[in-house]
Amino acid sequence: MKIGAPKETYQGEARVAMTPASAKDLQKLGHDCLIETNAGMAAGFTDDAYREAGVTVVDDAQTLFAGADIVAKVRPPSDDEVKLLREGQTLISFFYPGQNEALMNAANAQGATVIAMDMVPRISRAQKMDALSSMANIAGYRAVIEAGANFGRFFTGQVTAAGKVPPAKVLVVGAGVAGLAAIGTATSLGAITYAFDVRPEVAEQVESMGAEFVFLDFEGEQTDGSSTGGYASVSSPEFTAAQLKKFREIAPDMDIVITTALIPGRDAPELWTEDMVKSMKPGSVIVDLAAERGGNCKLTVKDEKIVTDNGVTIVGYTDFPSRMATQASLLYATNIRHMMTDLTPAKDGVVNHNMDDDVIRGATATHGGEVTFPPPKPKVAAIAAAPKKEKPKELTPEQRRSTEIAAFRKETQTQVGLIAVGAVILLAIGLVAPASFMQHFIVFVLSVFIGFQVIWGVAHSLHTPLMAVTNAISSIIILGALVQIGSGSFLVILLAALAVFMTGINIFGGFLVTRRMLAMFQKS
Repeated sequence: MKIGAPKETYQGEARVAMTPASAKDLQKLGHDCLIETNAGMAAGFTDDAYREAGVTVVDDAQTLFAGADIVAKVRPPSDDEVKLLREGQTLISFFYPGQNEALMNAANAQGATVIAMDMVPRISRAQKMDALSSMANIAGYRAVIEAGANFGRFFTGQVTAAGKVPPAKVLVVGAGVAGLAAIGTATSLGAITYAFDVRPEVAEQVESMGAEFVFLDFEGEQTDGSSTGGYASVSSPEFTAAQLKKFREIAPDMDIVITTALIPGRDAPELWTEDMVKSMKPGSVIVDLAAERGGNCKLTVKDEKIVTDNGVTIVGYTDFPSRMATQASLLYATNIRHMMTDLTPAKDGVVNHNMDDDVIRGATATHGGEVTFPPPKPKVAAIAAAPKKEKPKELTPEQRRSTEIAAFRKETQTQVGLIAVGAVILLAIGLVAPASFMQHFIVFVLSVFIGFQVIWGVAHSLHTPLMAVTNAISSIIILGALVQIGSGSFLVILLAALAVFMTGINIFGGFLVTRRMLAMFQKS
C-alpha cells in the first residue's frame, strides 16, 4: 500500500509525520511512500533527502490524498482535509475524538478509518507507539529551556570574583512524562528542583532524579489520585484545598514554576491561582504546559507570553514540540512506523486492521463505516504505578535494645551448641586417629580459631560482611601455610609459600578496595 504524509496546515506547525529514515523502514514493510513537497522543510528534511530515501514527492495535498491508501499526519485534519478522505482510506494522526466529535463523524461519513495516535492504550506493548509520551517528553524539556530564556539569572549557583549567585528554585507541578523530563532538565542545569504530584508513589522517581518531592500534610481521602492506570484523576475538594494551601506557602520562594497537570477528558485543573502569581518575586517565570486545555495557571493566555504587573512572566505556548521540530518529527515518525508494523504483521505491504488487537482497537476511532470510539477497556492491564510501600515503623530505644538482647542470646545458644558438637567430634577423632594426623588437625583448628579472632577484631566500618568472610577464610589459610612452611618437603614448602602469597594479596587487596569504596562516600 501507499503511505503519504501531507504538509501540516495548522498555523505554526513545523513537524512532519514521515522522515526519510522512517520512510526506509516503512518500505521494508512492503509499503510505498509519498510526501507532499516541502512537507518536511520546516523540520529540516528537504525534498531531495526524501527522494534519496525512495519517497515519491508530489506537488500538493490533493494529489497526495488521491494517491495514498494511508495518510499520516501530526495535527487533526482540517475540514478541507476531511473532505479529501475517501472510502477505505486510513488516516493516522493526533485526533482527540473525545473533543472532536463533529470531525470524527465527518471522517466516518467519508467512509475512512481513523487511527488516533492520542488514543493508543497505555499498555507495555504499546509504549513504542505512545506518541503522547514522545511529545510530552520534548515539551517538558523545552519548557525548561523556555523558562531559562525568560529568566534573568543562572540556573546553577556560582561563586565568582564579582559576587555570589544563588541557584534558581524550580517547582514542577505534575510528575508525568513531561514533568519528569522537566525535572531532569532543571536538575541537570543546576537548579534546586522541587516536584509535586497527586500520586505519592512517584516520589521515589522524583527523588531518584535529584529533586525534592513536595509532600502534603493530608490525612483525608484523595479520591483515586492514581486510579486511572497510574495517571492523575479528579481529587477530592479537601485534597485540592490542602494542595493549594501548600502552593501558597512555597510560591514566594520559587523562581520558576512549570505546570503539567492534566486529567484525561477534562479541562486542566486550576492549581496556580492569581494570588500565588502576585506573591512571586519579580523576574519569576511560569511555564504552563496545560495551556491548550485551559491552563493550570489562572492568568495563562493560550499561545501567548505575558508579563504581570509584579514582573512575573507567564508562558502559555502550546507548540513546544513543534519548537523542536526535527527531534519531534523523528520521534513521532518512529511512533507511526511502529503502528504500521503492527498493522502489517506479514511485512508484505498489506494492512491487517485487526480489531481484536488491544492496541489497534484502542486507537481506532472510526472503521468500516462505524464510529468505534470510545474503545472498550484493554484485555491487558494498563501500565500502573506500583502500590506505595509502607515505611517500617521506627523502634523505640527500649524495643531496639530488647531486640538486640534477644538476637544475642539466640546467637550465643547457637555457638554453644556448635562448640559442643565440635568437642564431641574432636573427642571421637582423638580416640581413633593416629598421632601424626592429630598434630596437623590441631594446627588446622587453631588456625580457624585465630583467623576468625583476628578478622573479627577489625572495625566493621573497614570491611563489608562479604569481605569479612573472605578475609577470615584467607587468614585461616595463611596461618596454616605459615606453620607448614617449615616442613622438610620441598613440595609442601612451595605450596605453602604460594598460599601465603595469594592469600596475602586477597587480604590486603580486599581492604584496599573497601577503603577506596568508603572514600567515595566521604564528604570533601
